[in-house]
Amino acid sequence: MTKASLILEQLARNSRAELADAHCSHPEIYWNEEIAATEEKTIFRRDWVCPGLAAEIPELGDYMTYSVAGEPVFTIRGKNNKIKTYSNICRHRMMALLEGTGNTSRIVCPYHAWTYSLSGQLIAAPHMERSTGFEKRKIQLKEIKTEIWNGWIYITLNREAPSMKESLVPLEEIVSPYGMENYVPVLKEENIWKTNWKLLTENFMEGYHLPVAHKKTVGAWFKLEDTKFPQKTYDTFTFQTFVKTGKATYGKAHRDNNRLSGKWRNTSILPTIFPSHMYVLAPDHLWYLTLRPLGVGEVDVRFGVAIAPEVDAVLKNKKERAEWISNLTAFFDHVNTEDRKVVESIFEGSKTSSNVSGQLSWLERELHDFQKYLASRLI
Repeated sequence: MTKASLILEQLARNSRAELADAHCSHPEIYWNEEIAATEEKTIFRRDWVCPGLAAEIPELGDYMTYSVAGEPVFTIRGKNNKIKTYSNICRHRMMALLEGTGNTSRIVCPYHAWTYSLSGQLIAAPHMERSTGFEKRKIQLKEIKTEIWNGWIYITLNREAPSMKESLVPLEEIVSPYGMENYVPVLKEENIWKTNWKLLTENFMEGYHLPVAHKKTVGAWFKLEDTKFPQKTYDTFTFQTFVKTGKATYGKAHRDNNRLSGKWRNTSILPTIFPSHMYVLAPDHLWYLTLRPLGVGEVDVRFGVAIAPEVDAVLKNKKERAEWISNLTAFFDHVNTEDRKVVESIFEGSKTSSNVSGQLSWLERELHDFQKYLASRLI
Protein backbone atom coordinates (compact mmCIF):
# COMPACT_ATOMS: atom_id res chain seq x y z
CA MET A 1 0.00 0.00 0.00
CA THR A 2 1.41 3.42 -0.99
CA LYS A 3 1.73 6.35 1.41
CA ALA A 4 -1.01 8.14 -0.51
CA SER A 5 -3.31 5.14 0.02
CA LEU A 6 -2.65 5.20 3.77
CA ILE A 7 -3.37 8.93 3.93
CA LEU A 8 -6.64 8.50 2.03
CA GLU A 9 -7.58 5.54 4.23
CA GLN A 10 -7.30 7.84 7.26
CA LEU A 11 -9.38 10.44 5.39
CA ALA A 12 -12.08 7.83 4.79
CA ARG A 13 -12.17 6.89 8.48
CA ASN A 14 -12.40 10.53 9.49
CA SER A 15 -15.20 11.21 7.02
CA ARG A 16 -17.26 8.36 8.50
CA ALA A 17 -16.66 9.37 12.13
CA GLU A 18 -18.94 11.57 14.18
CA LEU A 19 -17.63 15.13 14.53
CA ALA A 20 -16.92 14.61 18.25
CA ASP A 21 -14.57 11.75 17.32
CA ALA A 22 -13.02 13.24 14.17
CA HIS A 23 -9.45 14.46 13.74
CA CYS A 24 -7.66 16.78 11.35
CA SER A 25 -6.52 15.26 8.07
CA HIS A 26 -3.14 13.57 7.81
CA PRO A 27 -0.43 16.29 7.51
CA GLU A 28 0.96 14.79 4.30
CA ILE A 29 -2.36 15.20 2.49
CA TYR A 30 -1.25 18.82 1.94
CA TRP A 31 1.98 18.01 0.11
CA ASN A 32 1.73 14.48 -1.26
CA GLU A 33 2.28 14.73 -5.02
CA GLU A 34 0.29 11.60 -5.83
CA ILE A 35 -2.74 12.99 -4.01
CA ALA A 36 -2.31 16.35 -5.76
CA ALA A 37 -2.38 14.60 -9.14
CA THR A 38 -5.57 12.80 -8.16
CA GLU A 39 -7.12 16.09 -7.03
CA GLU A 40 -6.51 17.63 -10.44
CA LYS A 41 -8.10 14.67 -12.18
CA THR A 42 -11.09 13.93 -9.93
CA ILE A 43 -11.81 17.37 -8.46
CA PHE A 44 -10.66 20.27 -10.60
CA ARG A 45 -11.32 18.60 -13.94
CA ARG A 46 -14.74 17.35 -12.85
CA ASP A 47 -16.33 19.81 -10.41
CA TRP A 48 -17.40 23.45 -10.71
CA VAL A 49 -15.12 26.38 -9.93
CA CYS A 50 -15.80 30.12 -9.73
CA PRO A 51 -13.78 32.76 -11.61
CA GLY A 52 -15.74 35.63 -10.04
CA LEU A 53 -18.91 37.71 -10.07
CA ALA A 54 -21.08 38.30 -13.14
CA ALA A 55 -21.22 41.97 -12.08
CA GLU A 56 -17.46 42.18 -12.73
CA ILE A 57 -18.17 41.88 -16.46
CA PRO A 58 -21.33 44.03 -16.79
CA GLU A 59 -21.07 45.29 -20.40
CA LEU A 60 -21.13 43.63 -23.81
CA GLY A 61 -17.61 42.40 -24.56
CA ASP A 62 -16.38 42.53 -20.94
CA TYR A 63 -14.26 39.50 -20.11
CA MET A 64 -12.12 37.90 -17.42
CA THR A 65 -9.48 35.22 -17.86
CA TYR A 66 -8.96 32.23 -15.59
CA SER A 67 -7.57 28.71 -15.64
CA VAL A 68 -8.93 25.35 -14.50
CA ALA A 69 -6.47 22.52 -13.84
CA GLY A 70 -3.98 24.28 -16.10
CA GLU A 71 -6.52 24.89 -18.87
CA PRO A 72 -6.67 28.63 -19.80
CA VAL A 73 -10.19 29.96 -20.31
CA PHE A 74 -11.97 33.29 -20.59
CA THR A 75 -15.48 34.22 -19.53
CA ILE A 76 -17.17 36.92 -21.60
CA ARG A 77 -20.50 38.75 -21.75
CA GLY A 78 -21.81 38.34 -25.29
CA LYS A 79 -24.93 39.16 -27.25
CA ASN A 80 -28.31 39.00 -25.51
CA ASN A 81 -26.46 39.62 -22.22
CA LYS A 82 -25.38 35.96 -22.13
CA ILE A 83 -22.23 35.06 -20.19
CA LYS A 84 -20.25 32.21 -21.70
CA THR A 85 -16.82 30.69 -21.24
CA TYR A 86 -14.39 29.51 -23.92
CA SER A 87 -10.96 27.97 -24.17
CA ASN A 88 -8.41 30.78 -24.23
CA ILE A 89 -6.28 28.99 -26.85
CA CYS A 90 -6.24 29.90 -30.53
CA ARG A 91 -7.30 27.08 -32.88
CA HIS A 92 -4.31 27.76 -35.13
CA ARG A 93 -1.02 27.55 -33.21
CA MET A 94 -2.26 27.33 -29.60
CA MET A 95 -1.45 30.91 -28.62
CA ALA A 96 -3.22 32.44 -25.60
CA LEU A 97 -5.83 34.87 -26.88
CA LEU A 98 -6.70 37.20 -23.99
CA GLU A 99 -4.94 38.34 -20.83
CA GLY A 100 -6.32 39.64 -17.53
CA THR A 101 -9.61 41.49 -17.77
CA GLY A 102 -10.97 44.02 -20.26
CA ASN A 103 -13.46 44.75 -22.98
CA THR A 104 -13.34 43.77 -26.62
CA SER A 105 -15.62 43.65 -29.64
CA ARG A 106 -13.78 40.62 -31.03
CA ILE A 107 -11.05 38.23 -29.92
CA VAL A 108 -7.86 38.66 -31.94
CA CYS A 109 -4.96 36.25 -31.59
CA PRO A 110 -1.75 38.25 -30.93
CA TYR A 111 0.30 35.77 -32.98
CA HIS A 112 -1.29 35.63 -36.47
CA ALA A 113 -4.41 37.75 -36.01
CA TRP A 114 -6.89 34.93 -36.30
CA THR A 115 -10.04 36.66 -35.13
CA TYR A 116 -13.08 35.28 -33.32
CA SER A 117 -16.50 36.75 -32.57
CA LEU A 118 -17.76 37.12 -29.00
CA SER A 119 -19.46 33.75 -29.49
CA GLY A 120 -16.13 32.07 -30.27
CA GLN A 121 -16.68 31.69 -34.02
CA LEU A 122 -13.66 32.27 -36.27
CA ILE A 123 -14.46 35.28 -38.47
CA ALA A 124 -11.07 36.18 -39.96
CA ALA A 125 -7.86 34.27 -40.75
CA PRO A 126 -5.32 36.18 -42.88
CA HIS A 127 -3.47 34.39 -45.69
CA MET A 128 -5.26 31.06 -45.34
CA GLU A 129 -6.74 31.13 -48.86
CA ARG A 130 -4.17 28.62 -50.22
CA SER A 131 -4.80 26.03 -47.49
CA THR A 132 -6.79 23.12 -48.87
CA GLY A 133 -10.30 22.79 -47.46
CA PHE A 134 -9.92 25.66 -44.99
CA GLU A 135 -13.33 27.04 -43.91
CA LYS A 136 -13.69 29.66 -41.20
CA ARG A 137 -17.27 28.62 -40.43
CA LYS A 138 -16.06 25.21 -39.26
CA ILE A 139 -13.68 26.61 -36.64
CA GLN A 140 -15.03 27.52 -33.21
CA LEU A 141 -13.37 28.04 -29.83
CA LYS A 142 -14.14 25.22 -27.42
CA GLU A 143 -17.02 26.25 -25.16
CA ILE A 144 -16.74 25.56 -21.43
CA LYS A 145 -19.87 24.68 -19.47
CA THR A 146 -21.04 27.78 -17.56
CA GLU A 147 -23.85 28.57 -15.12
CA ILE A 148 -24.81 31.77 -13.28
CA TRP A 149 -26.18 31.43 -9.75
CA ASN A 150 -27.13 34.42 -7.60
CA GLY A 151 -24.62 36.59 -9.42
CA TRP A 152 -21.74 34.09 -9.30
CA ILE A 153 -20.13 32.58 -12.40
CA TYR A 154 -19.44 28.84 -12.19
CA ILE A 155 -17.57 26.88 -14.85
CA THR A 156 -16.51 23.26 -15.30
CA LEU A 157 -14.42 21.28 -17.78
CA ASN A 158 -16.77 18.33 -17.24
CA ARG A 159 -19.52 18.39 -19.86
CA GLU A 160 -21.40 15.73 -17.85
CA ALA A 161 -21.28 17.61 -14.54
CA PRO A 162 -24.66 17.87 -12.77
CA SER A 163 -26.15 21.35 -12.67
CA MET A 164 -24.47 23.61 -10.12
CA LYS A 165 -27.67 25.62 -9.71
CA GLU A 166 -29.63 22.50 -8.79
CA SER A 167 -27.04 21.38 -6.25
CA LEU A 168 -27.17 24.79 -4.52
CA VAL A 169 -30.96 24.93 -4.11
CA PRO A 170 -30.75 24.36 -0.31
CA LEU A 171 -28.28 27.24 0.00
CA GLU A 172 -30.53 29.45 -2.13
CA GLU A 173 -33.07 29.62 0.69
CA ILE A 174 -30.44 31.02 3.07
CA VAL A 175 -28.69 33.57 0.84
CA SER A 176 -31.48 34.83 -1.43
CA PRO A 177 -32.87 37.45 1.02
CA TYR A 178 -29.53 39.28 0.85
CA GLY A 179 -29.83 39.90 -2.90
CA MET A 180 -26.09 39.46 -3.42
CA GLU A 181 -26.52 39.36 -7.20
CA ASN A 182 -27.08 43.13 -6.93
CA TYR A 183 -23.97 43.86 -4.86
CA VAL A 184 -21.55 46.27 -6.55
CA PRO A 185 -17.95 45.05 -7.10
CA VAL A 186 -15.32 47.50 -5.84
CA LEU A 187 -12.12 45.44 -5.75
CA LYS A 188 -10.50 42.39 -7.36
CA GLU A 189 -6.87 41.34 -7.03
CA GLU A 190 -4.72 38.21 -7.22
CA ASN A 191 -1.77 36.99 -5.16
CA ILE A 192 0.27 33.81 -4.85
CA TRP A 193 0.32 32.30 -1.36
CA LYS A 194 2.93 29.75 -0.30
CA THR A 195 0.59 27.10 1.01
CA ASN A 196 -1.67 24.26 -0.07
CA TRP A 197 -5.13 25.13 -1.38
CA LYS A 198 -6.85 22.80 1.11
CA LEU A 199 -5.28 24.58 4.08
CA LEU A 200 -6.57 27.91 2.81
CA THR A 201 -10.04 26.47 2.24
CA GLU A 202 -10.11 24.96 5.72
CA ASN A 203 -8.91 28.19 7.31
CA PHE A 204 -11.63 30.26 5.65
CA MET A 205 -14.46 27.95 6.65
CA GLU A 206 -13.87 27.83 10.40
CA GLY A 207 -14.42 30.57 12.97
CA TYR A 208 -12.46 28.86 15.75
CA HIS A 209 -9.35 30.89 14.92
CA LEU A 210 -11.02 34.29 14.54
CA PRO A 211 -10.75 35.61 18.13
CA VAL A 212 -7.06 34.64 18.16
CA ALA A 213 -5.58 35.12 14.69
CA HIS A 214 -7.91 38.05 13.91
CA LYS A 215 -8.15 39.65 17.35
CA LYS A 216 -7.17 43.03 15.88
CA THR A 217 -9.78 42.90 13.10
CA VAL A 218 -12.93 40.76 12.76
CA GLY A 219 -12.25 38.56 15.79
CA ALA A 220 -13.72 41.00 18.29
CA TRP A 221 -17.05 41.47 16.50
CA PHE A 222 -18.97 38.33 17.41
CA LYS A 223 -19.43 35.55 19.97
CA LEU A 224 -18.23 32.09 18.98
CA GLU A 225 -21.15 30.55 20.88
CA ASP A 226 -23.58 32.12 18.38
CA THR A 227 -22.06 30.24 15.43
CA LYS A 228 -24.67 28.09 13.66
CA PHE A 229 -24.24 25.25 11.13
CA PRO A 230 -26.71 23.48 8.82
CA GLN A 231 -28.37 20.40 10.23
CA LYS A 232 -27.56 18.40 7.10
CA THR A 233 -24.29 17.70 5.29
CA TYR A 234 -24.33 18.60 1.59
CA ASP A 235 -22.20 17.18 -1.19
CA THR A 236 -21.23 20.43 -2.90
CA PHE A 237 -21.15 23.07 -0.15
CA THR A 238 -21.21 23.91 3.53
CA PHE A 239 -21.81 27.11 5.50
CA GLN A 240 -22.06 28.76 8.88
CA THR A 241 -23.75 31.89 10.19
CA PHE A 242 -22.76 34.29 12.94
CA VAL A 243 -24.18 37.50 14.36
CA LYS A 244 -22.09 40.67 14.48
CA THR A 245 -22.07 42.73 17.66
CA GLY A 246 -23.07 46.39 17.83
CA LYS A 247 -19.44 47.55 17.76
CA ALA A 248 -18.69 45.96 14.39
CA THR A 249 -17.51 48.45 11.75
CA TYR A 250 -18.72 46.24 8.89
CA GLY A 251 -21.31 43.51 8.66
CA LYS A 252 -24.53 45.30 9.68
CA ALA A 253 -27.44 46.30 7.44
CA HIS A 254 -27.58 49.89 6.25
CA ARG A 255 -30.67 51.81 7.37
CA ASP A 256 -31.97 51.75 3.76
CA ASN A 257 -31.79 47.95 3.57
CA ASN A 258 -35.41 46.78 3.32
CA ARG A 259 -34.61 43.16 2.48
CA LEU A 260 -33.53 41.92 5.90
CA SER A 261 -35.22 42.09 9.29
CA GLY A 262 -34.60 41.05 12.88
CA LYS A 263 -31.36 39.22 13.63
CA TRP A 264 -30.61 38.90 9.91
CA ARG A 265 -29.70 42.60 9.80
CA ASN A 266 -26.58 41.70 11.83
CA THR A 267 -26.02 38.16 10.52
CA SER A 268 -23.29 37.10 8.12
CA ILE A 269 -23.29 33.86 6.12
CA LEU A 270 -20.03 32.09 5.24
CA PRO A 271 -20.61 29.57 2.44
CA THR A 272 -17.85 27.39 1.04
CA ILE A 273 -18.71 26.00 -2.39
CA PHE A 274 -16.49 22.96 -2.87
CA PRO A 275 -13.79 22.74 -3.88
CA SER A 276 -12.38 26.26 -3.90
CA HIS A 277 -14.91 29.10 -3.77
CA MET A 278 -15.71 30.78 -0.46
CA TYR A 279 -17.21 34.06 0.60
CA VAL A 280 -18.53 36.12 3.49
CA LEU A 281 -22.00 37.44 2.71
CA ALA A 282 -22.93 40.29 5.06
CA PRO A 283 -25.89 42.69 4.90
CA ASP A 284 -23.65 45.56 3.76
CA HIS A 285 -20.87 43.81 1.79
CA LEU A 286 -19.40 40.56 0.59
CA TRP A 287 -15.84 39.46 0.09
CA TYR A 288 -14.69 36.29 -1.58
CA LEU A 289 -11.76 34.04 -2.38
CA THR A 290 -11.49 31.66 -5.30
CA LEU A 291 -8.45 29.38 -5.40
CA ARG A 292 -6.32 27.75 -8.08
CA PRO A 293 -3.65 25.27 -6.96
CA LEU A 294 -0.22 25.82 -8.50
CA GLY A 295 1.33 22.59 -7.27
CA VAL A 296 1.22 21.37 -3.68
CA GLY A 297 2.88 24.42 -2.12
CA GLU A 298 1.45 27.40 -4.00
CA VAL A 299 -2.05 28.67 -4.61
CA ASP A 300 -3.29 31.52 -6.78
CA VAL A 301 -5.76 33.50 -4.66
CA ARG A 302 -8.34 35.66 -6.45
CA PHE A 303 -9.82 38.06 -3.89
CA GLY A 304 -12.82 40.33 -4.45
CA VAL A 305 -15.02 42.75 -2.53
CA ALA A 306 -18.51 44.03 -3.36
CA ILE A 307 -20.88 46.32 -1.45
CA ALA A 308 -24.65 46.25 -1.04
CA PRO A 309 -26.51 48.51 -3.51
CA GLU A 310 -28.00 50.74 -0.79
CA VAL A 311 -24.50 51.32 0.61
CA ASP A 312 -23.22 52.20 -2.85
CA ALA A 313 -26.21 54.50 -3.44
CA VAL A 314 -25.41 56.81 -0.53
CA LEU A 315 -21.78 57.17 -1.57
CA LYS A 316 -22.53 59.55 -4.42
CA ASN A 317 -19.69 61.93 -3.68
CA LYS A 318 -16.67 60.56 -5.55
CA LYS A 319 -14.23 61.53 -2.82
CA GLU A 320 -16.41 60.05 -0.08
CA ARG A 321 -16.95 56.84 -2.07
CA ALA A 322 -13.25 56.43 -2.81
CA GLU A 323 -12.34 56.97 0.85
CA TRP A 324 -14.99 54.53 2.13
CA ILE A 325 -13.97 51.83 -0.36
CA SER A 326 -10.29 52.42 0.40
CA ASN A 327 -10.91 51.91 4.11
CA LEU A 328 -13.01 48.79 3.49
CA THR A 329 -10.47 47.15 1.18
CA ALA A 330 -7.55 48.08 3.45
CA PHE A 331 -9.38 46.40 6.30
CA PHE A 332 -9.90 43.16 4.39
CA ASP A 333 -6.36 43.26 3.03
CA HIS A 334 -5.31 43.29 6.69
CA VAL A 335 -7.55 40.27 7.36
CA ASN A 336 -6.00 38.45 4.39
CA THR A 337 -2.50 39.24 5.67
CA GLU A 338 -3.41 37.68 9.02
CA ASP A 339 -4.76 34.58 7.27
CA ARG A 340 -1.77 34.33 4.94
CA LYS A 341 0.64 34.22 7.86
CA VAL A 342 -1.39 31.42 9.43
CA VAL A 343 -1.85 29.15 6.41
CA GLU A 344 1.72 29.52 5.17
CA SER A 345 2.98 28.63 8.64
CA ILE A 346 0.70 25.58 8.87
CA PHE A 347 1.94 24.34 5.50
CA GLU A 348 5.53 24.50 6.72
CA GLY A 349 4.51 22.81 9.98
CA SER A 350 2.84 19.97 8.07
CA LYS A 351 6.25 18.96 6.67
CA THR A 352 8.04 18.73 10.04
CA SER A 353 8.61 15.68 12.23
CA SER A 354 6.35 17.28 14.85
CA ASN A 355 3.28 17.29 12.61
CA VAL A 356 0.09 15.90 14.14
CA SER A 357 -3.56 15.27 13.31
CA GLY A 358 -5.25 16.84 16.31
CA GLN A 359 -8.89 16.35 17.24
CA LEU A 360 -11.47 18.70 15.72
CA SER A 361 -13.52 21.22 17.70
CA TRP A 362 -17.29 21.58 17.23
CA LEU A 363 -16.41 24.96 15.68
CA GLU A 364 -14.54 23.09 12.93
CA ARG A 365 -17.67 21.33 11.74
CA GLU A 366 -17.12 22.54 8.18
CA LEU A 367 -13.66 20.94 8.07
CA HIS A 368 -15.43 17.65 8.71
CA ASP A 369 -17.83 18.43 5.86
CA PHE A 370 -14.81 19.16 3.66
CA GLN A 371 -13.25 15.82 4.61
CA LYS A 372 -16.43 14.09 3.47
CA TYR A 373 -16.28 15.95 0.17
CA LEU A 374 -12.60 15.07 -0.37
CA ALA A 375 -13.22 11.43 0.50
CA SER A 376 -16.07 11.25 -2.01
CA ARG A 377 -13.82 12.60 -4.78
CA LEU A 378 -10.43 11.06 -3.99
CA ILE A 379 -11.36 7.54 -2.91
